[in-house]
Amino acid sequence: MLISIFLPIALAIIMFSLGLGLTPGDFTRIFRRPKAFAVGALAQIIILPIVAYALAILFRLPAELAVGLMILSLCPSGVTSNILTKIAHGDLALSISLTGIFSLTSVTTVPFLTRFFAEHFLGMEAPTIRVGALGISMFVITVAPVIAGMLVRRYASRLALAAEKPVSALATILFVIVVIGAIAANWRLLVDNLAVLGPSVVVLNAVLLAIGLLLGRIFSLSWRESTSVAIETGIQNATLGITVGTLIVEQAQGLPPFSLPSGVYGVSMYVVSIPFVLWRRRTAPADARAA
Repeated sequence: MLISIFLPIALAIIMFSLGLGLTPGDFTRIFRRPKAFAVGALAQIIILPIVAYALAILFRLPAELAVGLMILSLCPSGVTSNILTKIAHGDLALSISLTGIFSLTSVTTVPFLTRFFAEHFLGMEAPTIRVGALGISMFVITVAPVIAGMLVRRYASRLALAAEKPVSALATILFVIVVIGAIAANWRLLVDNLAVLGPSVVVLNAVLLAIGLLLGRIFSLSWRESTSVAIETGIQNATLGITVGTLIVEQAQGLPPFSLPSGVYGVSMYVVSIPFVLWRRRTAPADARAA
């Protein structure tokens, strides 16, 4: 029941909520500020999976959990990153642009890379991943709700503004149900591997936040842009990670081990990211606070 009802509904609502906050300008903005977007793209598309792969090897994760960690690294940020960016006085427009564009492009990138990493870590034991079918499933539960949310924002702006907070709250409730279910369904596996899985997702989160700030400094981004890149790099869409983990295997009950890293990360990311966000908020320069 968790897989067939709560999981796809939770993800669809989260993505619909994202769409409610998007406008066409969020996609054209990258041409006016190409450097900041390019740095964010470098961090998410190239550096993030490399760091996740290194940690999977370093912590010697079991093959199925290593695949799950890579799936998590392939998932773009979600609405949560936009909220945290706003709290931290980061560049919200840049954050929304990065989230929106990579959420849409993930339909094509995630299926191919998921199959690659599954075959890499599991070899002959890797599940048969039908890239086309996975892409279609992701489109239905991610891209379609985003487009629907954007259409509501475009043609019923008052309704969109009124619905944004309630929809976000509902998505949060469903997300909590999904995470609890993911952990409960794999409790024994979690207990057996918590010593390595827990630290691996915490380190992943912390390292990526630091790398995001470092890239901002290297490429001379503004304080607000650097904050946005850091949060967009360090915060992944855990619900999407859990969903992809379930879509690549046929399992009648419970959630597969591929979903467990995303489930644990869905809890731990707040432990790591909230202190970071509060630190950036407290140290924000005057122009960032006024923006």
